Amino acid sequence: MIFLGFGKWARSDRIYALEPLESGDRGHGRRTRVWIEGLPDPIVASRTERTILADMGQDSSTSIVLAEALDLAERLASAAEEGRVDLADLGRRARRVLERTARSPEAQQLF
Repeated sequence: MIFLGFGKWARSDRIYALEPLESGDRGHGRRTRVWIEGLPDPIVASRTERTILADMGQDSSTSIVLAEALDLAERLASAAEEGRVDLADLGRRARRVLERTARSPEAQQLF
């Protein structure tokens, strides 16, 4: 069972999608739409998609990479809005994220 906040719970094997709410839809107790098998409408959770995924047993290294990728996207979006983008910094950060997710050639060989 995964705690969604404010007394709401869901079985982890029934959750099939998490949708972060946009800034206009977010508010007190509103962070993520949780789509659950068997329910026609999503449940609005007071917890973020990252914490729900962590509770669902997502690999912590994947969570770290996801957090870095989201941070990179947020920084790029805000820098673009302000009219200043440091491509060298963004390139370095993107390479680090890609290096953590890249598989070695040996891991892809079956025989």
